[in-house]
Amino acid sequence: MTPFRYSRATDVADAIRQSGDCNTRYLGGGTNLVDLMRETVERPEALVDVSGLSRDIEELPDGGLLIGAGVRNTALAEHRSVRTRYPALSRAILAGASAQIRNMATVGGNLLQRTRCAYFYDDDGSRCNKRLPGQGCDALEGFNRNHAILGASPSCVAVHPSDMAVALAALDGVVHLHGARGERSFPVADLHRLPGDRPDVDTLLEPGELITAIELPPLPFAARSTYRKVRDRSSYAFALVSVAALLDVEDGRIRDVRIALGGVAHKPWRAFKAEEVLRGGPPRAAAFTAAADAELADAKPLAGNGFKIELARRTIAAVLGELAGETA
Repeated sequence: MTPFRYSRATDVADAIRQSGDCNTRYLGGGTNLVDLMRETVERPEALVDVSGLSRDIEELPDGGLLIGAGVRNTALAEHRSVRTRYPALSRAILAGASAQIRNMATVGGNLLQRTRCAYFYDDDGSRCNKRLPGQGCDALEGFNRNHAILGASPSCVAVHPSDMAVALAALDGVVHLHGARGERSFPVADLHRLPGDRPDVDTLLEPGELITAIELPPLPFAARSTYRKVRDRSSYAFALVSVAALLDVEDGRIRDVRIALGGVAHKPWRAFKAEEVLRGGPPRAAAFTAAADAELADAKPLAGNGFKIELARRTIAAVLGELAGETA
């Protein structure tokens, strides 16, 4: 591991002040960053420990929820308001990693974790544009069973690994940031970038910006939400395909719907086309399949992951069918 400086931030302003060097990283639970440092994929000169900051979950006056970026994943999954009002989020967190990792991992760190593409981690022989721009992408012609079918580019076909981020995207979560130029916020669904020709840039964060909180809006029908993860084994495996969804049915019609997909793209994939197809229509199996087909029409499989299209199609339909059954 490359030598680095370590310091602990006393508050958000102190963290931002200490992060003036662009080769400084914020340290939360360290469950991904420390691994990347051991593999010499990440080589920061300094770490600013923010694990003691922003650790509260607050009820908002409008009925929403404000989740501090330093909240541990386990605490968020077990929170009564999350389990009852946003169950898709609780289920997504519990579907990810092991209990020991969830006990350490923070909300902000979970959002900012990097891809688990094997070529990204192999710093001793594999070409990876995400690790070193301009080097090439060995996954294009290599082992790509777990890789993207939506939004990829010739530069990168890696997928984002977070389960929690998929649920937050479906729930219209908003990420709050603090940086040297002040505060700003935008939807979680917009936080991560598609690869384009700069796959090394994962998010819209500016150098030194710190995620301080995630806000969940007051969505009454989010109480009828769920998350389903399809993977190779039942524990400690990343998603081949995952679906977070919430469904609002009234008088035999779909009044509103939210859907996000994991395991299929470089970012949590908000399924806006599928949502548009479904709104105003009947909650029927044929409609769910048609919506999935609309969302997956632009899918571009690789040699090893063509099965993901049908897997995503069936999983979307199954999750929506489950939710429609609950509302009947």
